[in-house]
Amino acid sequence: MSNIDAGAQAEPVRPVPFDPELATALAAVQEFMPAGGLTLGSIPDRRLLAGQAPTPSHEELSLDGAYRVEERQVPGPQGAPDIKLLICRPAEARTPTAAVYHVHGGGMIMGDSRTFLPELLSTVRGMGIAVVSVEYRLAPETPHPGPVEDCYAGLVWTVEHADELGIDPARVVIAGGSAGGGLTAAVALLARDRGGPELTAQMLMSPMLDDRNDSYSAIQMAGLGIWDRAENQVGWTALLGDAVGGPDVSPYGAPARATDLSGLPPTFIDVGAAETFRDEAVTYAGRIWQAGGQAELHVWPGVFHGSLGFAPQARVSQDTFAAYRAWLRRVLAL
Repeated sequence: MSNIDAGAQAEPVRPVPFDPELATALAAVQEFMPAGGLTLGSIPDRRLLAGQAPTPSHEELSLDGAYRVEERQVPGPQGAPDIKLLICRPAEARTPTAAVYHVHGGGMIMGDSRTFLPELLSTVRGMGIAVVSVEYRLAPETPHPGPVEDCYAGLVWTVEHADELGIDPARVVIAGGSAGGGLTAAVALLARDRGGPELTAQMLMSPMLDDRNDSYSAIQMAGLGIWDRAENQVGWTALLGDAVGGPDVSPYGAPARATDLSGLPPTFIDVGAAETFRDEAVTYAGRIWQAGGQAELHVWPGVFHGSLGFAPQARVSQDTFAAYRAWLRRVLAL
């Protein structure tokens, strides 16, 4: 059942306007990536389109020598292939350093360990923080639980090899945006429930949390911005198959399905006011508070999904990056 009541459905749903700076950027983006049109069958074409963007090299990720960058193959989940971790350690920081374990976005169907990594490295540059980015298998070729188990396995390896990596295992934050935000939330639930690595905090950036795809914001912003309700349905269906939207979805597949959000680490959640994921992110924060947990919530006015990558110099984007840095300094005592 939709979260919009019958009275609301009787009237046209008025969308939230985009921030003027971001609206200009969005128009430019949609010239080469028009809204809509994604289907399960067109996922390979969407990957090809996304792959036309330059892939940052190790040298570029080093940010002029600020980071030492290496890639490692590490054991994946039991019975599954190895996974790749991209390890970026600050060149001049004292060890052991705090670390961000990064889970990339891409709607569960696209992306790799370098997706959004340059922006994240630029955000934490000068803070003495290592970044470890995991490359998980993608849906639909690898449905749930493959992607989340890959992410969990990479986190376990990172913490178990903290001494070797020069990382302080008591100061590890897990972070991800979009699909990576949903996987981040799922890994935090797994770590809690399996008695796995004790995370310092979790950082959910515009997270993809709820396969039911029926929130007011999903309906309100349908056909607008980036990753609207129709595309969201494709991403969730790729991950969950016929189970999507039904009664038997695991909270490790869609964290909004979790009945218990107690015992989670301090949480940062942010989301745009003009995007599909707004209401599910706000609800998740509220449920953490209701369970007695700590959560910091930011709802950015006029922001569409993915705008940080498309318009990083916009004023609201700069405010967002500043909020990330301030929160990380607090939770990591930097």
